[in-house]
Amino acid sequence: MKVAVVGATGLVGTVMLKVLEERKFPVTELIPVASEKSVGNKITWKGKAYTVHSMEQAIVAKPQLALFSAGGATSLEWAPKFAAAGIYVIDNSSAWRMDPEKKLVVPEVNANVLTKDDMIIANPNCSTIQMVLVLQPIHLQYGIKRVVVSTYQSVTGTGVKAVHQMENERKGISGEMAYKYPIDKNVIPQIDVFLENGYTKEEMKMVNETKKILGDDAVKVTATCVRIPVMGGHSESVNLELNKSFTLADIRNLLEHTPGVVVKDDPSAAAYPMPLLDAHNRDEVFVGRIRKDDSVENGLNLWIVADNLRKGAATNAIQIAEYLLDKHIISTVG
Repeated sequence: MKVAVVGATGLVGTVMLKVLEERKFPVTELIPVASEKSVGNKITWKGKAYTVHSMEQAIVAKPQLALFSAGGATSLEWAPKFAAAGIYVIDNSSAWRMDPEKKLVVPEVNANVLTKDDMIIANPNCSTIQMVLVLQPIHLQYGIKRVVVSTYQSVTGTGVKAVHQMENERKGISGEMAYKYPIDKNVIPQIDVFLENGYTKEEMKMVNETKKILGDDAVKVTATCVRIPVMGGHSESVNLELNKSFTLADIRNLLEHTPGVVVKDDPSAAAYPMPLLDAHNRDEVFVGRIRKDDSVENGLNLWIVADNLRKGAATNAIQIAEYLLDKHIISTVG
């Protein structure tokens, strides 16, 4: 099994390499790929040194699978070239997510939509992944009428530059800015660019991707996405209006039996999910603060936390690859 990791030297690419090793994905030959300035450099994976390849070199090497995490423009240019060479692409950028011809997949939710013809598969937005994993079983059981979500997103979602900005500010050091404003001791209610409707691109990703993954355009979604000075993962306050009445015991039981979801919800013990203490370096999605919203009929409040670099990006992509292997869509035989 030859596997190319495109963007191998970036924040998500580095985590992809870590997750590939942890989950014992059957890689017999790793092909790390990065920008031209990194070509020829060495990276170490599983104790062995690998040379960073260019895009052209990677295609010539004929991997069966390419994990892309190198930005939308790169994916738009190169994913079709990899696919044309018979290489399955799982893309972590936003380039293909809303393309009607491409599948947008969270394996626990909708992996069954994948076929051998899906040469380019889109990995959803990190904030969308953790939310829909919790929403899917609720939607199947009760029907979701409306979703109101506010996010509290880690600086790691922006990348290494943002992490350095926060660390520099905490040390009182001037340096390169990933954001227009200081992030330490601050909250920035903007993620990505603003659109004509007043929402940011990140917010509309959550709106549109949620509907596509759930397979239901009737679900109404509104989002406010906020960057906060934390590490370890993204948090979300999610308010739902359901079509059917429910009991909290039934909701908890439903989520406790949902693969990939961990319920941590005991107010008497101040037990609820947090990014640093629960989600960091974990693949599960954590949910707590489960309570009724009595201001609307069949209202439900949830607090959802996950590591945005793992389940929100790298792990989800590799779980898609595992599904392709399990269903013999791709083979360990070259």
